[in-house]
Amino acid sequence: MTTASPPSPDGAPARGVAVPPGEALAALAPGPSTGAQRRRWTYEVWLVLGVTVLGSATYAILNLVDRYTIDVPLGEQTAAINTTINARPWLDLLYQLRRIVFLALPALLALYLLSANGRSAMRRIGLTFAQPGRDLLHGIGLAAAVGIPGLGVYLAGRALGITVEVQPAALGAFWWTVPVLVLAALANAFLEETVVVGYLVERLRDLRWGVVAIIVASALLRGSYHLYQGPGMAIGNVAMGVLFAWYYLVPSWGRRVLPLVIAHTLIDVVAFVGYALAPHAWLAALGLA
Repeated sequence: MTTASPPSPDGAPARGVAVPPGEALAALAPGPSTGAQRRRWTYEVWLVLGVTVLGSATYAILNLVDRYTIDVPLGEQTAAINTTINARPWLDLLYQLRRIVFLALPALLALYLLSANGRSAMRRIGLTFAQPGRDLLHGIGLAAAVGIPGLGVYLAGRALGITVEVQPAALGAFWWTVPVLVLAALANAFLEETVVVGYLVERLRDLRWGVVAIIVASALLRGSYHLYQGPGMAIGNVAMGVLFAWYYLVPSWGRRVLPLVIAHTLIDVVAFVGYALAPHAWLAALGLA
């Protein structure tokens, strides 16, 4: 223990009062310079994106190169999501649950780093249930604004041959299929909206990026890891990214991520579960099978 000095107007400890050595050193140590803090945040952003979405983005880019350099036209190719991992249903369920948990886990790392200054990251990005009614209504509205035109973008891309046939759910028909698809939709939404909007926007604001640059960066990042579906769907996801990042940055809406998570979850649930349960004839009529 060390003995501190008397209190002063600048908050120094009182004379004769014992304080832990770590606290004494922390009080004497100068804080990081602005430049050092910005460099730290820059490194942090690249590391967080590296363990969350950049792996998927680089894979999607290479996958698109692969698709364009084989003899099969892009419009005749298929991309399957939520596929069976193991032929035994009970083991496949465990594999699916494991995948979902580790899909969502990196978002918690982003939240942890965003709260490094002692401020709650959940409150900072609006990932709380403080406004459930408004968040739900906004989420439903955003889902409709993205989902309905998104189906049109998909069908147009298929007609133009710039979008592959996307199979959102290729799981077997088991008692756990629908719950797993719903959990997968929630995990995807939690990861993407927490990292690509909440975390990234806040850190770029810390780095003094302008509003337009932040929206463009978030939207292009979202589009990049959807390139495996073809340029058509990637462009559609860029448009979704612009809308979501803009919504988050509107001051009157209080920078809340929860409506985005709700909207994204609803879009994916409709896509995943609807595809799994819809009759084949309906999917064929929509060009989805």
